[in-house]
Amino acid sequence: MTNQAAEVAKRRTFAIISHPDAGKTTITEKLLLMGKAIAIAGTVKSRKSDRHATSDWMEMEKQRGISITTSVMQFPYRDHMINLLDTPGHEDFSEDTYRTLTAVDSALMVLDGGKGVEPRTIALMDVCRLRDTPIISFINKLDRDIRDPIELLDEIEAVLKIKAAPITWPIGCYRDFKGVYHLADDYIIVYTAGHGHERTDVKIIEKLDSDEARAHLGDEYKRFVDQLELVQGACHTFNQQEFLDGQLTPVFFGTALGNFGVDHVLDAVVNWAPKPLARVANERTVEPNEEKFSGFVFKIQANMDPKHRDRIAFMRICSGRYDKGMKMRHVRLGKEVRIGDALTFFSSEREQLEEAYAGDIIGLHNHGTIQIGDTFTEGENLGFTGIPHFAPELFRRVRLKDPLKSKQLRQGLQQLAEEGATQVFFPTRSNDIILGAVGVLQFDVVASRLKEEYKVECAYEPITVWSARWIECSDKKKLEEFQIKAVENLAVDGGGHLTYLAPTRVNLALMEERWPDVKFRATREHH
Repeated sequence: MTNQAAEVAKRRTFAIISHPDAGKTTITEKLLLMGKAIAIAGTVKSRKSDRHATSDWMEMEKQRGISITTSVMQFPYRDHMINLLDTPGHEDFSEDTYRTLTAVDSALMVLDGGKGVEPRTIALMDVCRLRDTPIISFINKLDRDIRDPIELLDEIEAVLKIKAAPITWPIGCYRDFKGVYHLADDYIIVYTAGHGHERTDVKIIEKLDSDEARAHLGDEYKRFVDQLELVQGACHTFNQQEFLDGQLTPVFFGTALGNFGVDHVLDAVVNWAPKPLARVANERTVEPNEEKFSGFVFKIQANMDPKHRDRIAFMRICSGRYDKGMKMRHVRLGKEVRIGDALTFFSSEREQLEEAYAGDIIGLHNHGTIQIGDTFTEGENLGFTGIPHFAPELFRRVRLKDPLKSKQLRQGLQQLAEEGATQVFFPTRSNDIILGAVGVLQFDVVASRLKEEYKVECAYEPITVWSARWIECSDKKKLEEFQIKAVENLAVDGGGHLTYLAPTRVNLALMEERWPDVKFRATREHH
């Protein structure tokens, strides 16, 4: 095996998906603790101390205790290199979250044991399904009251349409939480409270049918054995191929806050999750072990360094190897560029990188020339597919407080749109500027960033737009007719693409019926 093939085989690149407050940022911290990437974990809303979670970094995030921006963190674990992509998890997140899922090979779904499957999780699973991404599940918060575990598994299967195979099973919960039992390997991992912030050695009891296990479970022993029989009879068993095909999820139980069960998940990522996979480009399929470098940009982030107004483009490497100072072809621009200062990420600690392989995420300094979806290669004209824009679900009209700053406003919005923080639409019949987002908090983020970074103050007004659809039509004459008839609702997006802003669901259905030759698309590939 070549050195490159060995390095690729070590890589595991995954994202964490969850509904707000299911404990995602806490589990991220604990995973970093496992990888010895941090010595002590900071819980997000920590009243007792002034530690802030390592993966939450913009001002607004510090105030609200939420991870707005998708962070990328790399750390070693058991002779492997883990690339962990954290995704915005609060009430509102942006398209960034959806697009992050295009850059990973597997995902960890975190569920709140007291609440089960929640709406955001469903939306994220739909995106995972576009690429049949393998999913590992972690049912969190066993140190609190949770729902019946069998009921939770049934809900995963019914709502998310994926088979659930329990790997560990909880022994009690809340004050009676005693640990978990490993179904296949027949041992108990004992839970001891109060070790949330440090790595600790765990106590293991071999075999459920042992005096030690009986003593540990006490009066619960018989009930637990009976429950296990039921579980083993009714639940799916783990199958590696079904997992890799995205049809079955292994399920683990634990408490991220108590730092219990997180290591089982990380072991599953190493043992079962796929190493970097081949990626489809317009021209051909690109294999990770190919000699020549290739990668695509899935996210652009402004101001990781408050001292500089810089933007970092996050790139997923698909093949070959990055070496410091190498030349790459920026395919969309047809230009050769020398990259001497790519970054690797440990939350907002940025480090210069010497080399990186397929599966790794690197950061390129972007001075306004890089866009989401851009491909970089060692000369070949490739364009990776499957990095879409998603139709926004909420819309606002932008109003400037100082009319003399309209140039700065447009510039700021253009840059924030390139970054994927928002989508901007310019109606053809007015001078309005309309913003589109996947959730409400994005509007606050845009307003505060316009103020901080571009010194522009703006306000929002409601507008009657239900959804946006990108317009495609191969018949030029039909398209012209459509543009005349639909002019009141047409706009151009930040990338110059014709868009129909539908005032209502009914209106959109009628337009689709009336104009069968016009395609109304809910996603648009980055070109």
